[in-house]
Amino acid sequence: MMKAISIRSIGALGAIIAGCLNPEHSVSATGKRYPWKKNIVATVFWIGERPSGNNPVPNRISSWDKDWSRSYGGFDDPNPAHRSNYIPVKFTPRQNPFYCALPYNDKSVNGHRPEAPRVVPWFKEAYQGPGVSTCKDRWVAIRKGNRTAYAQWEDAGPFRTDYWQYVFGNERPKPNLNKGAGLDVSPAVRDYLKLNETDVTDWRFVEFSEVSRGPWSVVGENNTFVISDRKTGKGIGRAASKRAEGRAISR
Repeated sequence: MMKAISIRSIGALGAIIAGCLNPEHSVSATGKRYPWKKNIVATVFWIGERPSGNNPVPNRISSWDKDWSRSYGGFDDPNPAHRSNYIPVKFTPRQNPFYCALPYNDKSVNGHRPEAPRVVPWFKEAYQGPGVSTCKDRWVAIRKGNRTAYAQWEDAGPFRTDYWQYVFGNERPKPNLNKGAGLDVSPAVRDYLKLNETDVTDWRFVEFSEVSRGPWSVVGENNTFVISDRKTGKGIGRAASKRAEGRAISR
């Protein structure tokens, strides 16, 4: 004879099943889905950077934006004397000034790389068609000592654009001209973490729900915080407080 099952029991069972069927939420909550990649050499790069000995590619364009400088709004001057509140003093960027580059590009000339659906953990949920990158704008946590900054993934590099074994796997960065660098960070990230031009950091991917508000949540048409605030009608009301927040954090 079947025993009666209480509504409470059904609810508990449903919660357990939901947790099992949604490993993304439960696993990312513990940090196991995207573990920290530790002791990674990071170098500073910026939008509008000219080619040099250790940077053979101009940063007027990115792997996902052929007019990156214009999309950003101008030259992201790295000179600390020409910056205030993590942005250039000459203009307010149209994109998030907290950006980074990792050595993988999921796009190919036609569609996506063959391995992308298999190696990019969020590929299926982020897929918007063959012409759209599933990696662009993804949030990354970058840690130095006891400080953590959050940045959006906006370019592929340094040096390589195919190294998924490191970006999504367990391999270490390969030797290169920049001391084996496996991460490029923007001047805003440099300033927040107080990095040298070449430094050692930890990084990992994070879900947007894990990203706390900070100077990285203030500016940019591509910024998930800005987009979310506009959808909920909070954008205008936050403007003054965001400016105050930026001033407080920069001190």
